[in-house]
Amino acid sequence: MRSRYKFDIVPDQAYFITLSVVEMIPIFTNSIYINVLIKNFEFYRKEEGLKVFYYVIMDNHTHMIVSHKDDIGGIIRNLKSYTAKEMIKYLKNDSRKWMLHLMKHYKKSYKQKSEYQFWQEGSHPKLIHSVDMLEQKVDYIHFNPVKRGLVLEPGDWLYSSARNYSGKENMFEVDQIEV
Repeated sequence: MRSRYKFDIVPDQAYFITLSVVEMIPIFTNSIYINVLIKNFEFYRKEEGLKVFYYVIMDNHTHMIVSHKDDIGGIIRNLKSYTAKEMIKYLKNDSRKWMLHLMKHYKKSYKQKSEYQFWQEGSHPKLIHSVDMLEQKVDYIHFNPVKRGLVLEPGDWLYSSARNYSGKENMFEVDQIEV
């Protein structure tokens, strides 16, 4: 069954989204895969107008608050499609073949275009409709690694926009949200 999580397109509005690896396989424990994801975020920011306001990349998923002037759903779909192809290409040359085996095993039967399924379907988009909701989602994003016991402070997690807001070196620049 296809994902029931769809974007109700509201141009230029911020959405909280989650991108999860199929069966929560912990692929983002290696910087090669994290860098593929970050390079794609940067590409879609520069070339397609995606705005990334907040993010965190965890071992098997990422949370973001993003917007786009037209078609946020299409941008996220294309980002997921391209990153999946890139990740699988790298995995084929990686020693962690077990990940590919799981991605093949858990691929949805109706997905005929690929041998593997990298991402879970959908991105669980939630329209940010208030300042309170924005603050709650930003806290959720930034405290994700703290709650998992990976760091003591949100700004200590290398793959989080919390670093952008705590004056630490960051993986990429984020856009400023207007509230």
